[in-house]
Amino acid sequence: MTFPLAGTAPHPDDLLIFLAVARTGRFTTAAESLGLNHTTVSRRITALEKALDGRLLARAVGGWELTELGERARTAAEGVESAVTLLRSSDAEALQLSGVVRMSATDGFSAYIAAPAIAALQRQHPLLRVEIVTVTRRALQHRSGLDIEVVVGEPQVHRAESILLGYYNLGMYASRHYLQTNGTPKTIAELTEHPLVYFVDSMLQVDDLDAPRRLVPQMRESLSSTNVFVHVEGTRAGAGIGFLPCFMADQHADLVRLLPQDFQERLPYWMVLRTDSLRLPAVAALVAALRAQMKSYAAALLGHDTLGVTASTEPAN
Repeated sequence: MTFPLAGTAPHPDDLLIFLAVARTGRFTTAAESLGLNHTTVSRRITALEKALDGRLLARAVGGWELTELGERARTAAEGVESAVTLLRSSDAEALQLSGVVRMSATDGFSAYIAAPAIAALQRQHPLLRVEIVTVTRRALQHRSGLDIEVVVGEPQVHRAESILLGYYNLGMYASRHYLQTNGTPKTIAELTEHPLVYFVDSMLQVDDLDAPRRLVPQMRESLSSTNVFVHVEGTRAGAGIGFLPCFMADQHADLVRLLPQDFQERLPYWMVLRTDSLRLPAVAALVAALRAQMKSYAAALLGHDTLGVTASTEPAN
């Protein structure tokens, strides 16, 4: 293969291959999406760097990050992609969003906010694909391969845009059967005599989620998990008293909220994007859909007791 001379015009195909690497942060993932092998992708990136006379990518934790030249090359590559898509599409197809948007979010947000928002968006744009990695962590400083991150607590990030999505409440819950067997705590002191269902303390990465250790450090741990759906189901099964997102716990008539005036921890959801991500139509559309779903779901996020619904230990009709 003959590489272009430094400073010559880059090949459009090389720009499109580079764009796949820029979006995924990995050569292997980009190669799979393009139907190429890793060696070919690496060779084409080298050719593009030769043509542009500079480095486009720098190694980062978990993948590759764009250099300043790489950011400019990505903008040019997106222009090539848009032009090619327009030429290949009919008028109707040109209005359709397509491609893959990759995001990470907590388990609860992914299920109750992201999933319905994506489904509604895909009814209008069936060619759009969204990949979600569910994780509870701080916002990454290097988000290779991710277009959108949704985190709990205000993020401290550089070279990224942060958007406040809204708030949700957490509260103490127990199953009706558990309360019938073990009694209903009427005070904080009585609550601390019961076991706690919550995150694994040693693996919790988000300071804002550490409320139980701050509010009721005397509660002994019963069932701990990194997955909030385990918290909900463990509480329903009677493993103890769970500190749960109200919008998830209130879905279950067999769960009762305890001491809502004492335990009403309100936390924010924040969205983090690369500074240039909103220029991508698919990413911008998903951001708008997530914000709309947060707005429509705002009351449920704060919980039934916040809305004036009083919990009862009596069986639901």
